[in-house]
Amino acid sequence: MAPRPAPHLSVPSCCQYLPPTATNTSAQLTALRDAMRAHNVHAYIVPSTDAHMSEYIAERDARLGWLTGFTGSAGTGVVTEDRAALWTDSRYWTQAERQLDCNWELQRTTWIESIGTWIVELVPAGGNVSLDPFLFSIDTWHSYQQALQGSGITLLPMETNLVDQVWGNQRPPSPSSYIYSLPEEFTGSSWQEKVAGIRQQMEQHTRSPTALLLSGLEETAWLFNLRGDDIPYNPVFYSYTLLTTTNISLFVDSARLTAEAQQSLRSGCPGLLCVELLDYGQVSAHLRHYAQGNVTIWLGTEYTTYGLYSIIPQEKLLEDSYSPVMLAKAVKNAKEQELLRAAHVRDAVAVIQYLLWLEKMVPQGRVDEFSGARHIDALRWAQQHSRGPSFESISASGLNAALAHYSPANGSSRQLSVDEMYLVDTGGQYLDGTTDITRTVHWGTPTPLQKEAYTRVLMGNIDLSRLVFPSDTAGRTVETFARRALWEVGLNYGHGTGHGIGNFLSVHEWPVGFQSNNVPLTAGMFTSIEPGYYRDGEFGIRIEDIVLVVEAQTKHSTGEKPFLTFEMVSLVPYDRNLIDVSLLSQEHIKYLNAYYETIRARVGPELQRQQLEEEYHWLQRSTEPFPQSSAASSTAAVLGMLAVTSLASVLLAELQA
Repeated sequence: MAPRPAPHLSVPSCCQYLPPTATNTSAQLTALRDAMRAHNVHAYIVPSTDAHMSEYIAERDARLGWLTGFTGSAGTGVVTEDRAALWTDSRYWTQAERQLDCNWELQRTTWIESIGTWIVELVPAGGNVSLDPFLFSIDTWHSYQQALQGSGITLLPMETNLVDQVWGNQRPPSPSSYIYSLPEEFTGSSWQEKVAGIRQQMEQHTRSPTALLLSGLEETAWLFNLRGDDIPYNPVFYSYTLLTTTNISLFVDSARLTAEAQQSLRSGCPGLLCVELLDYGQVSAHLRHYAQGNVTIWLGTEYTTYGLYSIIPQEKLLEDSYSPVMLAKAVKNAKEQELLRAAHVRDAVAVIQYLLWLEKMVPQGRVDEFSGARHIDALRWAQQHSRGPSFESISASGLNAALAHYSPANGSSRQLSVDEMYLVDTGGQYLDGTTDITRTVHWGTPTPLQKEAYTRVLMGNIDLSRLVFPSDTAGRTVETFARRALWEVGLNYGHGTGHGIGNFLSVHEWPVGFQSNNVPLTAGMFTSIEPGYYRDGEFGIRIEDIVLVVEAQTKHSTGEKPFLTFEMVSLVPYDRNLIDVSLLSQEHIKYLNAYYETIRARVGPELQRQQLEEEYHWLQRSTEPFPQSSAASSTAAVLGMLAVTSLASVLLAELQA
């Protein structure tokens, strides 16, 4: 079988010279190719995911990073007998260029069709392309099948993970830290109440499922009010759950459960609320046995791997994009809302401390991006109920801020300067909630473009935050309100406008947000609103706040579902030095002044309680009200109203479609 002709590509001999940011991967690739030949595999696909489709992964699951040297959070590697390539999106192109050695080709796309085309050009007809089915989502598996259809190439699921095999004893060990119960004061309801609510949904479903399979780590953690630290920045632990109408099976390393956690889970034994503890590795065998009966198994396809999915006969499946647990978790009850609000007050204290510290230290030339990131993390750790950062802090000065997901490294980060913009995107994990906030500042004289761009990003944040919209509106339908002020002058940003956030869980909590695959907005959901603008090679701007979806107080009531709006939860003022007040409408200014009153009322007392008098006075200065009358603002209001009216007509058309 001769391979199909491939386009000529000269790959230099590796690796006589390596830049300090790259890793020599020759040994890893040689070992993997030996394993591939032993299994008659012509191409092997390696994802950046784990077996639970987690956004963040543990070090032992960083197979793509070990194989390629690339440490970005999104990517796919493919290795053939003599070629290797990495696919990733635009957020990581610069990083990949720095980290990949000359064994690897960088493909600047994430389309599976592109991966399939590349494979078909290199793998002979009749050849085998293999992957670990427990690391790929159902949709991704089907996409690879489609991409290879008609090529004569077989897509071969292989439960033996070849990267793990060659990684061997160098692979980081399984986690051994405790899995613990979240104290009752930090839970919205007991796990027994949550299980009862999910079982009620199962009973009321038209297909009457007999079981619900939970694969997402957040799902099990939320359901049982348990937390761990198996994944960096995320208080979750390796687990699966099979919840039936009569039994509860938790697949976990039970030896890691604290005595209190075990007692909580076993308190209902025997009975319908007795949790059976099974080994984490038994989930496939247990599911295969259960599926032999007269059963219907409900699952969410977004977080279930093809490996588990393929065990269940098609006629016994009940599929939704998201499980009922994922949807229930997304809508916070009254207690959970208060917990998250309280976490954001203390988080605001840490951010205000940081901004004041920067004002004093940056003019002295004593802060770089890395030391700044470490300092904000330390300030959060000092707050009550803190459990550390919720993601790797983004501390970006000047041109680095144009990279939307830049994180500094020790020894190679830029020094902060009064002459450059600085973007800081950080968050914290607290027992009562998760936070995420971005502020952009300038300590000197910003350029006219910087000031206008910042003000228009702020206008977009305000326009979406104060929007009133019908119940069950999809986030994607209204997210253009965050872009309107930028679009007016031909500017835009390339990332999403927002994401959900958890109660001491994930900083990016699906399925809430403004993307096409998010669920409609519902009262009780928390989401970020984070428009931005990035000028490559010069500067970047992002303003991110967390908001809560609440019922709107409208002049008229139709008797149908109430209209909705957003309540601001983040409580840190914006940089006055970057705001061009002449661009703001009277409504913008009114909103800002009301927001600043709220910040003073909520954060001021906490600063005083913590005896942070200098920070308290900084807050008073930074939240001085803006003047509410100017001809320019009147003009801005008219232009803004015309644009909003145009967007509103689009919104109405989508709702009526």
